Amino acid sequence: MLVLVVPLFAILAGAIWFAANAWLATSDTPMPAAGYVAMMLGVFFSVLVGAGLMALLFYSSRHGYDEAGHGLPVGRDEQDEQGCRPSSR
Repeated sequence: MLVLVVPLFAILAGAIWFAANAWLATSDTPMPAAGYVAMMLGVFFSVLVGAGLMALLFYSSRHGYDEAGHGLPVGRDEQDEQGCRPSSR
């Protein structure tokens, strides 16, 4: 697990360093009011889409849409080691 965590923290540190340098390099550039409005609308609709997708995820889970299908043909991923399909009774 350490092999996975260390590179992820290195990538996070690099992203934070890049963001801080970009923020400081452009700190004296004024942003027009239209830029703030566009940014707020972008954040609002991104959160709205994310919340809508999470709501659909919970809705489908509670109403049984995520259950396995019954009576459907068996796919290749359900074959055993010899390539035989399980018997359907």
